[in-house]
Amino acid sequence: MTRPRLTLAQWAGYIGLALVALFTVLVAVFGGAIVRSSLNPRVPFQTYEPPPAPDYAQADAWAMLDRRNRNSGPASVFFVHSTTYDGGEGWNGATHDEDASAYLRRVVLPNYAAPFARAGDVSAPLYRQASLYARLTPRDDAREARSFAYQDVERAFDAWLARHPSGPIILAGVEQGGELVDRLLRERIAPDAALRRRVAAAYLIDTLVAADALPADVPACSRRDQAGCVVGWAQVPEDDDAAARRRLESALVFDGRGQLEERAGRAPLCVNPVTGSSDTAPVPSRLHHGATNATGLEWEARPALIARAVATQCRDGLLRFERPSQESFRTTGNWADRRKTPPYSLFYGDLELDAQARVGAWLDRNAG
Repeated sequence: MTRPRLTLAQWAGYIGLALVALFTVLVAVFGGAIVRSSLNPRVPFQTYEPPPAPDYAQADAWAMLDRRNRNSGPASVFFVHSTTYDGGEGWNGATHDEDASAYLRRVVLPNYAAPFARAGDVSAPLYRQASLYARLTPRDDAREARSFAYQDVERAFDAWLARHPSGPIILAGVEQGGELVDRLLRERIAPDAALRRRVAAAYLIDTLVAADALPADVPACSRRDQAGCVVGWAQVPEDDDAAARRRLESALVFDGRGQLEERAGRAPLCVNPVTGSSDTAPVPSRLHHGATNATGLEWEARPALIARAVATQCRDGLLRFERPSQESFRTTGNWADRRKTPPYSLFYGDLELDAQARVGAWLDRNAG
C-alpha cells in the first residue's frame, strides 16, 4: 500500500514545528548567555562617555527628597537604591532612564526605602548606577563602572547634609547601594567625629562587605538598643548551598583606595535584621516581625505584613533564611529582573522596628 505523499503545506507545518522546538531548546540552554551578551556595552570603560552628571541642587535629581509620612520620626534618612538599570547602551545608567526609573519607583522604594519612613523623612538620590551587566562580570571595565557610581552618591550626600545640618541620620543602601554606603561610611563619615556622632544607624541590606573593613568608630551592631552602628547582611536561602558558594566566591569589596578587590577569604559582615545582633545562633520564625510584597504600593500605603514567617541564622558570613511559602515571595520577571534584588521584602517589619529603636537609642544618648 502506497503511503500518501505530504503536501507542501504539511511539510512547511512540520518544519515550522521542528524549528519552534529547536528554538525553545536553544532558549532554555543558551537564553541567559544570549541576554547577558546583549547587555554588554562592547566599549572599553576608558573610552566610554558616561551619561550627564545629575545636579543635586535640583529636585529632579532625586527619586524622593525629604519625603515624610504622618507618623515619621525625627531622623533624616539617606537611601541609596539597588541596581535597576540592565545595561546594553552603557556601563552606567542615565539617571532618567525610563525603565530603570519605573522599576525603582514600582519595586525598590516601596519594599526597601519605605521601612524607614517611620524613623524620619526619606531622601533617595538618582545616580549613574553601574549596570546589571557590570555586576555579573569580573572584567576590569565593570569594576571601574561600579567605582564610578560612588562619585554621584558622595555628591548627593553632601547636598543632602546641607539640608540636614543637625539631628540623627540614618544611611541605608541595598545591594549596589549598600556597597556605596559602606564606602561612604569609611571615607566620609568615619573621619569626621561630628558627623559620626549624628549616625543613628547604617543599613547595608543584602550587601556583602568585609566585616574587618568597618570603621572602629562605626562598628557592627551587637544589640538593638545600640546607636551609631551598622546592620548589614547578604542573604541566601537555607536550602541553597550552591548559591551561598557563588555569592562568597564572586564577591568584590572596596579597598581603602576606593577600588574593588577580591574578598580573599575575609569574613563577611552579618548582623541579623530580625534580632539586630551579630549573634550566630539560629533565630526561630516566631521572632520574625514581618515580610511583605509592597511592589506597586503608593508611598504612604502601609503594606500587610506577614509575621512569624522567616527563620534565620548568620552562618559562615551569610544570612541563611527559610523560604516563605506564600506565592507573593516568588521571584518573577524576565531574565534580568530575576537577577536583581528580590521584588519583595522579607524583613520589612524588622527593619521598621530596628530603625525606630536605634533612633530612640540615639535620642537617649544625646538627651540634654
